[in-house]
This record gives sequence, C-alpha cells and structure tokens, in this order.
Amino acid sequence: MAAMTTVPSYTPSIWVRMCHALPRLDLTMQMRDNIFVPDSWEYQQTLLVLSSLSAIALVISLLVVLSFLIHYCCCHRGDRSEGSEEEEEDEDGSTGHGYSGKKGRGICCVTWVAVAAVTLCCVAIGIGFYGNSEANDGMYQLTSSLLTANYTLASIDLLISDTIAGLQLSVSGPLTSMEELFTGSKPFLVSTRNCRRLSENVMNLLSSISLARFSVDAGLGNDSSVSGASITPLTPVPPSVAPTVVPTSGLMPNPFSPGWAANTLMVNEDYRWLSYVLLLLLDLIVCLFILLGLAKQARWLLILMTVLAWLALFLSWGSLGLETATVVALSDFCSDPNAFVLNSTNFNTGTSSDVLDYYLTCNRRMNSPFQQLLTQSQRALSNIHTHLSSLDRNALTQFPKAEKSLREVQQILNSTEGNFHQLVALLNCRGLNKDYIDSLKGLCYDGMEGLLYLSLYSFLSALAFTAILCSLPGAWRSFPSESEEYEDSDSESEDPFTSHQARRQTASGSQRGAMAPFYNYPGAGWTPPFSSAPPLPTPNVSSNGNPGYESLPLTDRQSPPPSYSPSMLTGYGGSQSHPNPAHSRNLYSR
Repeated sequence: MAAMTTVPSYTPSIWVRMCHALPRLDLTMQMRDNIFVPDSWEYQQTLLVLSSLSAIALVISLLVVLSFLIHYCCCHRGDRSEGSEEEEEDEDGSTGHGYSGKKGRGICCVTWVAVAAVTLCCVAIGIGFYGNSEANDGMYQLTSSLLTANYTLASIDLLISDTIAGLQLSVSGPLTSMEELFTGSKPFLVSTRNCRRLSENVMNLLSSISLARFSVDAGLGNDSSVSGASITPLTPVPPSVAPTVVPTSGLMPNPFSPGWAANTLMVNEDYRWLSYVLLLLLDLIVCLFILLGLAKQARWLLILMTVLAWLALFLSWGSLGLETATVVALSDFCSDPNAFVLNSTNFNTGTSSDVLDYYLTCNRRMNSPFQQLLTQSQRALSNIHTHLSSLDRNALTQFPKAEKSLREVQQILNSTEGNFHQLVALLNCRGLNKDYIDSLKGLCYDGMEGLLYLSLYSFLSALAFTAILCSLPGAWRSFPSESEEYEDSDSESEDPFTSHQARRQTASGSQRGAMAPFYNYPGAGWTPPFSSAPPLPTPNVSSNGNPGYESLPLTDRQSPPPSYSPSMLTGYGGSQSHPNPAHSRNLYSR
C-alpha cells in the first residue's frame, strides 16, 4: 500500500548534471555561478560566451575551406602542362576505369572523400530528425501538463466562485424572506440570522483561497447570471478545452498563468519544429544532389549545390550556437527547478511561498496551507445545516409560508456542500504536483535529450559540409572538359563498333603516323580477305537494263562490309571468268 501511494518525484538526469557542471565565463573572462537567473545580465553574458564558441568554429572552418580553395586554384594551375604529359602515360597504362597513375589515384581519393562526407551528412540528418522528434515530444508533454494544471486551477476558482455566488443568493433571497417571516419568533429569528452570519463567514473564507486570480475575478464578475436553484457541481472537461487566460499583450501575466505559458510554448514549438524540418530537408537535398552531380559529372549541378552547401554550413554553426546556449540554460534550470520557481517574482506574486512549496514538493509531513480555512468552512456549513434542520422541524408548523424559502436554502446548501467536497479534493497537492513533475520530465528529460541530439546533428553536419566544400573542387578535376567530350563523341561517330581502349590506341597511333585500314592495302592483285571464295565480279547489266547489284560501297553508309555465301560467290564467278581488280579496290576502299 505504501508503494501505491508514493508521491512521484523528479531527479535530474546525468546529462543535466554534466551540462550544469560546465564552467561559465562572462565577457570579462571571469568565472560566474551556474545559478539559473535569466533576468541577470551577468548570466546572459555567460550564455553569449558559450554561443560565441560556434562562431569561432565557423571562422576556423572558413579558413580551412579557403586554404583548400587556394591550394586547388593556385597550386594546380602551374601543373596543367605537366598533367597533360602525364595524362598520356596514364591513359596508356590504364585498364579502362580511368583511375590508374598518380593523378587518377588522387582524383579517386578526393571523390571518395566527398562521398564519405556526404554519408556523414546523411547520418547527421538522421540524428537531427530523431532529436527534433524527441524535443517535440518533450514540449508536448510540458504543454499538456501545463494545460492540465491550468484546468485544475480554473476548476478550483470556478467552484469557489459558484459557491460564493450561491451563498450570496441564499443570503439576499430566501434567508431575508425567512427573517421577515420570523420577526415575531425570537428563537427562529436567531437561527435564521446565525445561518446568514455563517454563510457570510464561509464566503469570506473561500474568497481568501485564490490560486489564479484572473479566473476568480472573471467568475465573480458573473454573479448576477447565477441562479441559486441551478447550481450544480462542475462537470470535468478535457484539458484541451479547459479555460485558459490569454492576455491581450504579449507580456507575461502577473501572477503567472499556466494556460498562457502553454499557449505561448505551443506557438513557439510549432515554429521551432517547422524550422528544423526545413533545415533538415535542405541538408538532405544538398547531400543527395551532390551525389547525383558526382555520379553524372554535372558541373552546373555541383556549382548550385556548392552555393547551398555554404548556406547550410552557416546555418549549422548558427544553430549549434543557439542549441549550446539553450542546453546550458535548461540544465541550470533543471538542476534545481524548485528554487527558481520559489524565488521568481512572476510565480509567487499573489501567492505565498508556503503554498508554492506545498504544491512543488507535496511532502506528507507538510500540512495543506488551506487546511484551516477548509476546516472552518466545513464547520460553518455543518452549523448551517444544523440550524436549517431545527427550523424544518419546529418552525414550519407555526410558519407554513416559510417552507418555500427554507427549501430553497436547503437546496443551495446541498449544492454548496457538493462543490465544497470537490474543492477539497482539487486543493490536495497530489494532482497539481503530478502535473508539475510531468512537465519537468517532459522538459528536462525528453526536451534535454532532443536538444543534445540536435546539437550533435549541427556539429556533424557542419563538419560534413566543411569536408564537402574542401573536396568538391578536387572532384571537379576528374570531370572531362568540353573538348575531351567532343573528341570522344567524334571517335564514337566514326566507328561505333570499336572499343574505348582501341580508339585511344588509334588516336595515339595517328600521332605517330597514319596507318592504312585493314581493307585498303595497295596493289593491283589484291583480293578480298575471304579464305575460300573467288574474287568478286564486275557489275553486269540485267535484262531490264539495271545493274544486278549495288555498286555503292557499303562502308560509305557507315556499315560493315557485307558477307557472301559460297553459292553466291560461285554464281558470280561463273557469269564472268575474268574479275576486275580495280572494281574490287573501289568496292572495299574508302
């Protein structure tokens, strides 16, 4: 039974303690305390110093990228002539993949560095999506707990206002009528006046219980619309539709309102979540299109992605600075949240520290600060019920006209007692303390974990984009130029059946000396390269006056020489016994 009634507690996580132990320096490089005081200028200086570390890292990454750009632009400009000579040697010794030799190995290494950097960026994007989801879950739990607490506070104030309104109605209506009827009977008149006095005492006691003054004032402003006969206990509603107090201005209300805080946090969280999703999608698009540009060797695509990579680099380091300051500030708050709430004027204005301490700790050894008020109100209601029972037994026989007013007072008293029992249950610390602990767990567990993952994402993505910007200029060198692409297209159009390596050997052979084709050897006695076939005949005229076959060489139409079967060659050889060698040379030569 003791385990079932254990009050939930909050303990700072190891991440909170580690971040809270980080040293703090202000702008003058002096050590500062790590107490969460967001309104203090000294504390804000420590956060600025921590955020400036990402700016220093950004400058370092820019210097690294600039040094690599200078290396590729200046150092390799003088090596182009030497590279052209080495390229011929590399091509002669290549095996077809184009990465043999010193230059080829360097290009391959740079390309794989770019691919590895893009892979690291994709891993960072996955971490970022998980961290964004965790932070959103923590903020959702925080806002849900605040809305539930706001619903509890609003219910308390509405019960108090309804009870006070009912008692005021009974004092001004039925009790006044009963006093007029009991004017001639002193005992009955004294009992009626005691009921009035006790009702006013209960109203004064309940008016001193105020946990959300705005709701109480709003409830008291509608007293005229409350009917004594229609007072019923408050029907619970979901926290999402609970009444919230949202001031017209953007400033924090005084005293603090959980409904206002929940609405403000929900709006800010929506913008934060959407911003990170857009940033993650931008990084993902840049990484995927960089891989596509490397695969397709598209210079224009890589140039566009390089510009976006610069933008992503700045955004990554900037987000890392904001996340660092937020993580440190949140760790300071989560290390001792009760101290900040008790010391903050925004929370304890209009509420005593004993009340806040009771609901924040909910210790069994502590008595409720409203225990005395509730006990006195309960006794007063019991005394009112006793006086009304006495009047019901003794006065109605002598004053039957007072029965209607007495029944109205009893009905109001029954509704008041029902509201009072609900009020006692809601004023217990367990409900509000559970909402407070749930909000701390959502903020300091899931929220802190999500921010740490987002910080890791920003750091890894910044490193990845730095490596990408350093390696892309080297990867461009492996792309063929426009002149090389034009020569390759010409060689492919000349003979599509020749392999790439054979075209390279043909091109190198043309520089040393042109070699005649395999079918264009000089000599009048040359015959086609058929092992068993006789020489081809000269064209003869058929009976219709048309040549028997086409005299146009097939090689002029970009197709290989035709093949003849032995029967065809025998037929042609029988029709003409003396072949014409000159025609054969014209047939197979270019």
